[in-house]
Amino acid sequence: MDKIGLLKTLNKASRGNFFSIELPAHSIEEAETIEKAAAELEKEGRIKIRECTQKGNTVYIQGIMKYALA
Repeated sequence: MDKIGLLKTLNKASRGNFFSIELPAHSIEEAETIEKAAAELEKEGRIKIRECTQKGNTVYIQGIMKYALA
């Protein structure tokens, strides 16, 4: 999953500015890719991550949307 796809998914999962989502990861590499994409979005200032953890075969991300998707 790339960072634009992740941002769209987070935007759909958000309630107001807050989001909480579990994304399925079929492999360890895919889970790491999702975490890296989330970290890049945080560096760009689009989201603020409160929690990003791997739970079994999913990646749980909780945080705040900073900017609307343009």
